[in-house]
Amino acid sequence: MSAGGPPRSRGLFHHVELWTDDLAVAEAQWGPVLLALGCEPFQHWPSGRSWRLGDAYLVIERSPAMLPGGHQRLRAGLNHLAVHGDRVAVAAALAAGWTVRVDTGEAVHLIDRQGFELEVVVSGDTPG
Repeated sequence: MSAGGPPRSRGLFHHVELWTDDLAVAEAQWGPVLLALGCEPFQHWPSGRSWRLGDAYLVIERSPAMLPGGHQRLRAGLNHLAVHGDRVAVAAALAAGWTVRVDTGEAVHLIDRQGFELEVVVSGDTPG
C-alpha cells in the first residue's frame, strides 16, 4: 500500500511534456518510435502533438513561452526519458534518424537530432 492512501491502479505519470525548438523534426523522430512502443496519436494543435498509452501521454511542443537556447541533456533538467520497449522500437528510432549513444544489451540509449535522449529498456527481449 502506498503511503497516504490505497494502492495505485495507474502508472506514476499522468503526462510528460518536452519542449522542442523544431516541432517538425521532433514529430518526425518521436512519432515512429512512440507508435512502435504502442502509443496512439492523442492531441494535435499548431504548436504541439501528443501520443498516449493507457492513461499516460507524452507531449512534444514548440511553446511560445520557451526560452531560447535549445535542449542540453547534460544541464540541469531532464537528462533522458526511459521506457519499456523492444528492438522493434529501437529499429523505428534508427529509421527515423536517432543515433545510438550506448547499447548495453538490456537498454539502448538513443539521441535525436535535437539532443534528447530516449532509453529503451529491452531486458528480456531477444536481441536482433
